[in-house]
Amino acid sequence: MIPIEIIKQVPKVELHDHLDGSMRVDTIIELAREANITLPRVDAGELEQWFHQGCERKSLPLYLETFGVTTAILQTRENLMRAAIETMEDLAKDNVVYTEIRFAPILHTEKGLSLDEIVEAVLDGMDEGKRRTGISYGIILCAMRNQSPNISVKIAKLAVAFRARGVVGMDLAGDESGNPPKAHLEAFQYIRNQNFNITIHAGEGFGLESIWQAIQICSAHRIGHGTRLMDDMDIENGTIEKMGSLAHFIQDKRIPIEMCLSSNVGTGAAESIEQHPFNTFFHHNFRVFLCSDNRLMSNTNLTKEMAIASEAFDLKLGDLEKISTNAMKSAFIHHDERIRIIYDVIKKEFNELKARYPQYL
Repeated sequence: MIPIEIIKQVPKVELHDHLDGSMRVDTIIELAREANITLPRVDAGELEQWFHQGCERKSLPLYLETFGVTTAILQTRENLMRAAIETMEDLAKDNVVYTEIRFAPILHTEKGLSLDEIVEAVLDGMDEGKRRTGISYGIILCAMRNQSPNISVKIAKLAVAFRARGVVGMDLAGDESGNPPKAHLEAFQYIRNQNFNITIHAGEGFGLESIWQAIQICSAHRIGHGTRLMDDMDIENGTIEKMGSLAHFIQDKRIPIEMCLSSNVGTGAAESIEQHPFNTFFHHNFRVFLCSDNRLMSNTNLTKEMAIASEAFDLKLGDLEKISTNAMKSAFIHHDERIRIIYDVIKKEFNELKARYPQYL
């Protein structure tokens, strides 16, 4: 295993990170006190453990329950800005060189903020975070599966309206079961007609049909999680013996898959790290990479995710370089900027690490 002190130095790209799932516990306590919000635990350590309970008990309902606390706090411009700034600061400590942060604007309207004001607050916070850290970023706006498709259309138009400010795409999140992507087709048709970017949570809580709809009906350019794609494969001892047409299509078209080890095991989307399909997909040339999903709820960050993968799958520095490069190739910013970060930042820093630590090649 590559020592975690070295993995922390690795240049990383974070493309699947929820703003309301990655707040600092101390900030939650402070802002809850100011807003007269009663928290489920008073002690910081106990509260942090409460946020982790869904992942530790492999319960998606418990995992999702905790978001009620963070979204209740993120209802003012000041709090949204602070969360965004602190997200950038925390990612910088993890040596993330580019990030795409996502959130659902409709969940932050309870105290009267308009959708425009919510997006502006987060963008202003991200801009300040970029000024402090130097990290480049994009914002992805989420629509929620369980809400009206009419709201999804509003989010699609909102995303396009802010594309010049830093919004880079749209996502569909929430419980997959009983909430198919095709119900929100009008929103994705609008995004597609505007030459914009789409990522969709699929194949986490539901099977191949969810992934197929996301790609073939809603035209997703990336897939969030995608663990159930393994249902379209015959796998023996980690080797793919046979693939179905959907798996072949995703591999052939280089459709990126945002994979989240700790989150998927914690919510039961994968039985264990060892049984997670990431390693199989990675070594069979699917465009996969690692993401945190929710750093607070999953008790993780990209250093931890890479360390877990390094230990479980015997990854070397060259593998971690491919993971970061796969992610950067899949980012929703323009081509020239992707190439600049790959060659001027990621490859440069990895070359230095490989020269310094040849024993981990």
